[in-house]
Amino acid sequence: MQRRAVWTYSIPVQSTLADSIDVEHRPPAAAPAAVAGGTNVPRLAPETLHPSLWLGHQLGRHSDTGIPSGYPTLDAELPGRGWPRRCLTELLLARAGIGELRLLAPALVGAQSRHVILFDPPMQLAASVLQSYGFDLDQVLVVTTRTKALPAGDSLWSLEQALKSGHVGAVVAWLPPRLRAERVRRLQLAAHNHDGAAFVFRESAVADRPSASPLRLALRAAGADRLRIDVVKRRGPPKVEPLVLDLPSALSAAAKRRSAAASATRPAVRMATA
Repeated sequence: MQRRAVWTYSIPVQSTLADSIDVEHRPPAAAPAAVAGGTNVPRLAPETLHPSLWLGHQLGRHSDTGIPSGYPTLDAELPGRGWPRRCLTELLLARAGIGELRLLAPALVGAQSRHVILFDPPMQLAASVLQSYGFDLDQVLVVTTRTKALPAGDSLWSLEQALKSGHVGAVVAWLPPRLRAERVRRLQLAAHNHDGAAFVFRESAVADRPSASPLRLALRAAGADRLRIDVVKRRGPPKVEPLVLDLPSALSAAAKRRSAAASATRPAVRMATA
C-alpha cells in the first residue's frame, strides 16, 4: 500500500481593525446602573472625566487656571475664570485707542516676571502712561515689523517665534487687516507652546468670519473710561447681553479738574451766545 505524504499549511488570518486596537485605548464598558442586591452604582458626570468636556449650559474648562483679568465681572464670563493660557484671545476693535491696553494692563503687569512683547502697536506708546498702568519699562519690548525700512517684514513670523520660544510672559499683537484664516490657525497652534496670555487685535469687520481662536471678544467705547465687551465666541453657552466695564481713568488729577471745569462752564457759554 502506497503511503501518501500529508502537508499542513498555516494560513495567517488578517486581524480586524478592532483586534488591532490596543486594549488600554479601548473605551471601558458601561457600568451597570445597579448590582445584585439592589445597590445603586454612582454614575460619573461627563464633565468630570476630562477638562476638555463640558455640558452645553456650562463654561468650558481648562487644565490650566485662567489669568485674572482684574475685572471680576469679566472673569465670571470667561472659561477658566480668567484670560486663557496656551491659546489666542482675539479682540476685535472698531477703532484703536478706546481703552484696550487699560483692559489688558492688570494681566500684562502680572506677567512681568518675564518680558511682555507688544507687536506693531498702531500708535506710539507713551512711557509715562505705561508706567502709570504699572508696567516696568525694562520688561516691555516693542517690536515693529511693518516699517518703510522693512517693507517685507513678516510680523506673523516674529509673533510665531515669540510664542514658540516659551520664554515670554505675555504677548500682544496688532494683526494686519484681511488676514487669512489659515494664518490665524498657525498662530493658534504656536500659542500651545506659550504658558501665558496671548492677545491679538483685529478689525471688527471679521466678527462674522470663522477663526481658530477659542475666545473672541468685540470691544467698543461705551462712554468716558467705559468699555463695552460683546462675547463673539467662547467655549460654552453664548453670551447675549454685553458687558460694560469701568476702566481706570487715563487722565491725571489736573486733567480731570480741567475737564470738570470745562464741563461746568459750557452751559453758561451756550446761553450767552444763543
